[in-house]
Amino acid sequence: MSPAERISTVHLGQFSRENANAIAGELEAAGIIWWYKEPGWLSQVWEFGVRLFVDRARLDEARGIARRVLAERGGDRDG
Repeated sequence: MSPAERISTVHLGQFSRENANAIAGELEAAGIIWWYKEPGWLSQVWEFGVRLFVDRARLDEARGIARRVLAERGGDRDG
């Protein structure tokens, strides 16, 4: 893989599982590379929800998508 093809991801936010799934669907539709990390069996005691990470080059676009999805889902601000 050449340096130009490498993707660097950054933290988009931490969301409920339902909101993370909705956001992930919209990220895929927009062609934005993303991945997630759920808390482990022990850390779920103090960690809330799913952390989403996106392509650094498209972070602003991904933030807009996340804001829109959360607003459409009732103004839920969990990320």
